[in-house]
Order: sequence, then C-alpha cells, then structure tokens
Amino acid sequence: MGLILLEICDLNLLTETILEELLAQYPEVAVMSYECQNLCGLCKLRPYALVNGQRVSGKNIEECVTNIKVKIEEELSLLA
Repeated sequence: MGLILLEICDLNLLTETILEELLAQYPEVAVMSYECQNLCGLCKLRPYALVNGQRVSGKNIEECVTNIKVKIEEELSLLA
C-alpha cells in the first residue's frame, strides 16, 4: 500500500533485516533509503528514521524499532 513513508539514511544503524520485519508486519509502510538525509551525523550517533517526515529515534536499535512501531500505529489510527 505505502500509506506511511519510512525514510532512512544508508549509514543508519538500522539493518535491512529489521526493515524487512517492519515491512512484513506493516504492509501500509513504504521504505525509502537515502544516501544522506542532511541530519549531519545523527545517523552515526543513534538509530533513527523519519516516519511521515517526523524523526523517530531511540537510545539503541531495539528502542528505536519500538518507537517506530508506536509512530506507525499512531499514523495508522489517523487513517482509520
């Protein structure tokens, strides 16, 4: 479907496996990967993604993925 856009930087700490799991769980999500998102080093400091243009991060990968799922659920509730 692709109703929710998840944007990541290629240098980010989130792995392709994690993204595949998110896509399997949420078919409404489309993932865009960019060489650089011009957030000046954030991608090397902590895992993050943009969910419909809003930055979502965490202290570690697990926390970031949890926060991404929460944000996706929030966005899906707005579409219902």
